Amino acid sequence: MNLPATGRSVLVSGASRGLGRAVCRAFAAQGDRVAVHYGSRAAEAERTLESLHGSGHVLVGGDLSDPAEAARVADEAVRALGGIDVLVNNAAVNSPHPLPTTGYEEWTAAWQSHLSVNLLATALLSHRAAHDMIARGAPGRIVNIGSRGAYRGEPDHPAYGATKAAVHALGQSLAVSLAPHGIGVASVAPGFFDTERVAHRLTGKEGEAIRAQSPFARVATPEEIAEAVRWLASPRAEWSSGTVLDLNGASYVH
Repeated sequence: MNLPATGRSVLVSGASRGLGRAVCRAFAAQGDRVAVHYGSRAAEAERTLESLHGSGHVLVGGDLSDPAEAARVADEAVRALGGIDVLVNNAAVNSPHPLPTTGYEEWTAAWQSHLSVNLLATALLSHRAAHDMIARGAPGRIVNIGSRGAYRGEPDHPAYGATKAAVHALGQSLAVSLAPHGIGVASVAPGFFDTERVAHRLTGKEGEAIRAQSPFARVATPEEIAEAVRWLASPRAEWSSGTVLDLNGASYVH
């Protein structure tokens, strides 16, 4: 999909590798300047930055589970880029915690970490970015990375599925709230896609079973998801505000 260069300022959270890196590259390739956020993987984030086309890109580190740090990340991106025209909420945690075999303290900690990063940080970065857009009178876009798991259930990762469902709902609420300011908000709900974090699961019998979930007999690439994010953030996509776009290769339909 060929979209015109926009020269906008883009903040991508959780961009040290995987989908975040692919999203950064997609925006940089069309002439946008990108703030590459990372939590703890500074060296990998540096590699993301070095791989970006063009100039004017910056690194912004910070622990998004801390509300003060989330505000600082957004504010640093605003200062470095002169504002945020596009926010991509990609940062997330996803650790296994099946209820039958998880102790209460571990269960509690899992829910707290998923809620603080997957949901609360998404809300806080959205607040900061939207207020910057409104203050400048600039139309903008917020794109949230949700998940197929919000619909089909995540028995080993219930807090992940629940927080991603909440992210979808948050995006729809903000789409209505922010439309009068020219700000579009949408989400994507990817199925399984190939990244460094899950590469070990795509080998052997488990990998065969995962690929068989889709009638295409494969999983997505991060670049396929990133292309959809780029379109949802484009000036042409205003009418898609409020959308939750399924990107799962027909592995789950509803």
